[in-house]
Amino acid sequence: MYIVKAEAKQIEKIVTMSIRAFETDVNVGGVKGECPPGFDSVEWHKQMAREGYLYQAMIENDLVGAAIVFPDETENSVYIGRIFIDSVYHRKGYGIRLMDCIEKNFPWAAEFHLDTPCWNERTNAFYKKLGYRIIKVEDGFVFYQKRKSEPNTIRNFT
Repeated sequence: MYIVKAEAKQIEKIVTMSIRAFETDVNVGGVKGECPPGFDSVEWHKQMAREGYLYQAMIENDLVGAAIVFPDETENSVYIGRIFIDSVYHRKGYGIRLMDCIEKNFPWAAEFHLDTPCWNERTNAFYKKLGYRIIKVEDGFVFYQKRKSEPNTIRNFT
């Protein structure tokens, strides 16, 4: 797997994948229709791509998911705003590989930050498995941090 900045021609496909991925949240404690802002918006994803924050996850020539990533070189940190793998590819280790790609794509980053809803059992277990530590719980969200010196518990994906 590798990530590249999203191509304009892929935006509609990325949005379709986003919809399919986030609609599966009802299986892990989510309420139908309660998805992240802009998850189903072509215009929102186009804006994220124009601003350089939208990355597409590729396996060979196949688009399998995407991520919204906000690097902050002045703070040596990266905020991972969102990741998703198309639901047709769930349970194949692609989420782990995507997170690994993000971490490797920003070698200058000393810290990675993200948040996820408290109710989402799947994502909370996932981020803990990858070595992310809870730094606070607030307003229905769990906030995580991973320092570069804290190795990923699952590695060696290409």
